Amino acid sequence: MTAYLIADIKVKDPKWIPAYAASVHELVHKHGGRYLARSGNVKTLEGDPLDTTLIALMAFPSEEAVRAFTNDPAYAPFVSARQGGSDSRFQMIDNTDVAGTISYLPKG
Repeated sequence: MTAYLIADIKVKDPKWIPAYAASVHELVHKHGGRYLARSGNVKTLEGDPLDTTLIALMAFPSEEAVRAFTNDPAYAPFVSARQGGSDSRFQMIDNTDVAGTISYLPKG
């Protein structure tokens, strides 16, 4: 079942970004993931805006693949750098429909 990783980041110190941006996508791909977006063009359409600098949306073949990516020892130095230079929130969702009324999504 497809799993999505949503990274919501508020950059406090941008020094970590060049190495992270140049390298982490290869680790995402290693675990079967792909970026759907990695953008700083964030616009709040409803509700109070979050203090977000950028959002990345990645699709993985499974929850296990997401966890393999986030727990990969090769990712650890990038995690440390990102956490040191930002406030980050990573959330994972699956591709289910909680109401079960969308025919092309599994009922959640």
